[in-house]
Amino acid sequence: MPVNPSSPTAMSVSLISCHSCHQLSKVAPSDKTRAVFCPRCGARLHSRKPNSIARTWALVIAAFIFYIPANVLPITTVISLGKAQSDTIMSGVIYFVKSGSWPIALVIFVASIFVPLMKLFLLTFLLISVQRKSQWRPKDRTRLYRITEAVGRWSMTDIYVVTILVALVKLGSLATIEAGPGAVFFAGVVIITIYAAMSFDPRLIWDAQESNNER
Repeated sequence: MPVNPSSPTAMSVSLISCHSCHQLSKVAPSDKTRAVFCPRCGARLHSRKPNSIARTWALVIAAFIFYIPANVLPITTVISLGKAQSDTIMSGVIYFVKSGSWPIALVIFVASIFVPLMKLFLLTFLLISVQRKSQWRPKDRTRLYRITEAVGRWSMTDIYVVTILVALVKLGSLATIEAGPGAVFFAGVVIITIYAAMSFDPRLIWDAQESNNER
């Protein structure tokens, strides 16, 4: 659905929203050539997040790289009676499926495998659509971004479980649980994707619509 050309935008009336406190500030045309700061919190104002596309691409690529060892390397190592058993995220899901604990297996699969991968693919799709100046369903693409931004933190469920187990299961020579290297990479994936969603500026989705209406 195209943007109504009669509807003014913040940029067209020289208004800029602060990235930190969301204060809407009036910026004079002469101020666009120099640094302008938010009158409420003092943060520097930008009409669009600086280098949003480049930063988001860098973070998405880094998350894709981290995603491989996060799922290949063991996330936990259980040492019981002198025997060690290492488990990856997927082997943990398979274990709970075989033991009949379908709800737990589903939660781990969705939070630790599906959600991070979905976030990466959605951010990749949004970046490509913005770079191609796509005008396809800007409202739906904005909703996809909001979903991506909201669900990302729930991927930390697996890390919380590992942390609790490591803290609780301290039975000396009987059994211990240690976090594996996969946990470090998985935490990296979650943190990087959260920052990638924060660095992406959804207003870029609508810039193509506005430039098309100005022609």
